[in-house]
Amino acid sequence: MADHMDVPRLRGLIDEFLAAAYEHHRHQDLPALCERLRLPQPPPEKGHSKHQRLSASLQACPDDGLEAVAEAVLESQPLAAWERNRLEDVLWLGRPHVRIPGRTRRELAREFDLSGHLNYPDRFMALLDRVWDLGDDLRGSWDQSAPALRDEIQRHVIRFQEDWTTEYLFEQLHAFEAPDPRFGHFLEGLASPTTLPDEQAQRRFVDLANKHLQPVGAQLRLEGEQDGYPLFQLVQSGQGTGRRPRNLIFATLGKPDIRFTSALDNDIEIAERSDQVLVYDRPVGKNGLLWRELLAWWQETREIKDPERATWSLFDRMDSSLPPKSDGQKNLFWLYHNIYREDLSAVPALLPEIWVHWDPRTVRERGALALQNLRMDFLMLLPGNRRVVLEVDGMQHYTRKEGTVPDSAKYAATMAGDRDLKFRGYEVFRFGHDELRDRGQARPVVTEFFRTLLDRSSNEPS
Repeated sequence: MADHMDVPRLRGLIDEFLAAAYEHHRHQDLPALCERLRLPQPPPEKGHSKHQRLSASLQACPDDGLEAVAEAVLESQPLAAWERNRLEDVLWLGRPHVRIPGRTRRELAREFDLSGHLNYPDRFMALLDRVWDLGDDLRGSWDQSAPALRDEIQRHVIRFQEDWTTEYLFEQLHAFEAPDPRFGHFLEGLASPTTLPDEQAQRRFVDLANKHLQPVGAQLRLEGEQDGYPLFQLVQSGQGTGRRPRNLIFATLGKPDIRFTSALDNDIEIAERSDQVLVYDRPVGKNGLLWRELLAWWQETREIKDPERATWSLFDRMDSSLPPKSDGQKNLFWLYHNIYREDLSAVPALLPEIWVHWDPRTVRERGALALQNLRMDFLMLLPGNRRVVLEVDGMQHYTRKEGTVPDSAKYAATMAGDRDLKFRGYEVFRFGHDELRDRGQARPVVTEFFRTLLDRSSNEPS
């Protein structure tokens, strides 16, 4: 859960839902309901009302479990649009998102020609249904004869397309004052092939949107494909690489023997000594690679059912790849997992001994064209396609003959490798080995670094 998630508000909304839900369930149904909603089991029926039992279950749920409960409510329970939106808004505001000022939204709307989208009216209305409250539930209205917004849109936007301007439609949807994540979802939906299965029309909309988004540091960026059409994601301009990793080769005990099994599809395999290499080949989502996702992959591929045993075995396997003489690397790795031990599932995975380049030839064989910094000490994949490399610099980075002779060429090659990584969209942070040599003295340094890094990742747009 992000640090700035409004936990009291989220707990209050879930409580409101449970206060209404108990009326539709019997006492004997409550354990199954709590399990479905990822809540702790309710207390026994004896001496408690259904509402009391559900309230006790929610009260027993820790703060860091509320996000999963809210997601389960959204996935499994029929909610009115206004209920859904209130819950989504609290969740989405607690996650990385792109901020788009009201003026930018309005200027975009004034120039936005809806005609391309209105060639697919059912798809357009489905998008509005997913994102906005179209006023189908008028039970709280003083005027029961007032038409729902859905009916108004059908009449003035779909049927008589000249009645409403796009700006007026956005006004009726309350898009100009909507929370940033909701407006961001709306823009991604407008660019999506699910809404607009016409690549030329997609690109026209994206070009228009980016004309207004880029001055405020945002853009709809090509992310991949869906059903043969381009897929766009709203991101902050200038952040990340614009691409998601396909293969993560890490925790290596030696140089991997890699070959392509399909050069056309970029499919690789470790030809020999596969037990000395870990390859995470699952899709990395827009929120980066979290520890819980890495652990789930480890449990499944190693067939380890017990999460605690899996956690320790994965930690030990990654720790074993660190150079035995590098106390700094080992302390950085240990401290990260110790600092976040109570909330490890929610933080990014720290991948040791990661290959960011690979070349079957040695530097001596490749000569002046050799890639530098093939293997880095650590990599973290953060929201917004940010790739963060961490290096612990010992004497080997700038000396030769076991630290007895300074080597400016070695240092220059390291810096050239850093520049190349930065041009490719990586962020590179270097620690001096001496500042991490002693674990006790290193703790405040490491704590402050990761606090700043992860806070920035949570608070900046993805």
